[in-house]
Amino acid sequence: MTSHQLQFLFIDIALVLAVARGLGHLAARIGQPAVIGEIIGGVLLGPTLLGGPLSEALLPVEVRPVLAGLAGLGVALFMFAVGLEIDGATLRGNGRVTAAAAVGSSAVPFLLGIGLALVLLRGHESAAPAAFTVFIGLSVSVTAFPVLARILTDRGLSRTVVGGIALATAAAVDVAVWVALAGVNASVGAGNGHWPVLLVLPYLLVMLFAVRPLLRRYLAPGGEAKPVTPLRFAVVLTGALLSAAASEAMGVHHVFGAFLFGLVLPRQGTRALREDLHERAGRLTGLLLPVYFVVAGFRVDLGDIGLPGLGELALIMLVAVGGKFGGTYLAVRSQKLPHRSAAALASLMNTRGLTELVILGVGLELGLLDGSLYSMMVVMAVVTTMMTGPLLSRFQPGPPAPRDRIAAPAGSA
Repeated sequence: MTSHQLQFLFIDIALVLAVARGLGHLAARIGQPAVIGEIIGGVLLGPTLLGGPLSEALLPVEVRPVLAGLAGLGVALFMFAVGLEIDGATLRGNGRVTAAAAVGSSAVPFLLGIGLALVLLRGHESAAPAAFTVFIGLSVSVTAFPVLARILTDRGLSRTVVGGIALATAAAVDVAVWVALAGVNASVGAGNGHWPVLLVLPYLLVMLFAVRPLLRRYLAPGGEAKPVTPLRFAVVLTGALLSAAASEAMGVHHVFGAFLFGLVLPRQGTRALREDLHERAGRLTGLLLPVYFVVAGFRVDLGDIGLPGLGELALIMLVAVGGKFGGTYLAVRSQKLPHRSAAALASLMNTRGLTELVILGVGLELGLLDGSLYSMMVVMAVVTTMMTGPLLSRFQPGPPAPRDRIAAPAGSA
């Protein structure tokens, strides 16, 4: 890298951080998750607002591979943190209502998404129509667990009945979606043939029955967690990155390996340790994720959607919102959850945020999405996340009453 390119790299990172933090702060001021402002900032730095020539002048082509590498690192650390947050105790909580909510908020949008994919195939040809169909179904089924957890915390709902069910449901749905997406990735993403995918199952077994006990012995011998020293944090971070590299080598996107490493970290007696690890990883992702938003924004050009695309966007929104909200609402109403609580839970399940953006990035890299469809799906992710706050205020106005509060599941995020 030349001195000139290095100068532009530093300038671009400073520009990205300034725009992301500024718009994130504005989003928070109007009651939206900060990630909404950061995603919009990434889109605005792309060709949608600046146009191709100006965007390339500010973010030169020769610098973009370095930014893409930093973005990949940032999203890997983000997925590690997501895996770290998901707790088995959270998944087991709240019984039949959680099970009904998980089925309703995943199966209904997935089935509607398959129908949507069949319609979209008419205008967006795909070399792998079966994988495309499954991918669209998965992309409208996801709920952003990290963003959801922060919305609940900000609104004081994390220790309520609805909050507990929402966390457990989102965790279960996201794990299922990521597992299914790994299968789609493996079926179309192996560049040197599909034989490396055969290593996925042995790799899972090694992670569960060899790596996890070693981590427990190192981080929490005797069931008592040790403090997170710089050395222990470096060991954990190294493990997450090696896991990401291993999954990439097997033809499965690197985000799955990082996510898996976060999942296999020991849970028993390690809540404080995991919170500390999450905070330290968050400092790195806070620097690197805005770069990911800009790299994603390079691929978004809303000017290419056109009038036919507006009809497709309306259909995407209808399926995404109707499937999530309607499926969740009807499922939990069948378990006698009151109307307002069911509607509030359905609103929360409609949150997609950065998790959706990561999934769409995987689809774009696999060639399952073209540029215009990717842009429309990004708009859907932003709009559905922005809807959560107003809908939640409509169905859960004001702080929850004391009788609505419950003890949070042990070790919940």
